[in-house]
Amino acid sequence: MSDARKIVESGYDGSAERYLEWSARIADDPRLRFLSELTDRLDDGSDVLDLGCGAGVPCTKLLAERHDVLGVDLSAAQLDLARRNVPDARFEKADMAAVSFPDGGFDAVTAFYSVLHVPREEQGALFTRIARWLRPGGWFLAALGCSEMNGVEDDWLGTPMFFSSHSTAENRRLLEAAGFTLVVDEPVTMHEPDPATFHWVLGRR
Repeated sequence: MSDARKIVESGYDGSAERYLEWSARIADDPRLRFLSELTDRLDDGSDVLDLGCGAGVPCTKLLAERHDVLGVDLSAAQLDLARRNVPDARFEKADMAAVSFPDGGFDAVTAFYSVLHVPREEQGALFTRIARWLRPGGWFLAALGCSEMNGVEDDWLGTPMFFSSHSTAENRRLLEAAGFTLVVDEPVTMHEPDPATFHWVLGRR
């Protein structure tokens, strides 16, 4: 496992409860608005893969109300919370950049604020693999980083954390190269409480 993965795993294992409480206090987090952009396009019972599912709330839980959801996360502590919070979903401990699934196994893949923990030189290959995991016409919803940060923040919720991302233009290029047509393409700034901008994308294979 790379140093980046070890930092992410250890960071979320150590801050799982703090992260859940902190993220719930972000009043202008737009994730539910974008989640509805996806769910409005899915039939009931769709197969959904949630990459970096964390503690499973709110998005994994909402998805599991109508769909067959598999959540993947690198952090065992986060998955312990997710299994309690979302008993109707399935969960697997894995690195999203290394895990493999059969081609065409999912109707949708989601990644809420999680791809930005994958080294940016690996993100294009990840998008290509996600496209393969989707059935033709399947959907990929993600909140990507767009700050071009590439390194470790020493004190993030009391723990070191690795972040890595591209510009919005490079995100678009990589997604299109992977075979996605973007239906939603919107940078959004929220307050954590400091301003933080993420690139929300909904792509169709």
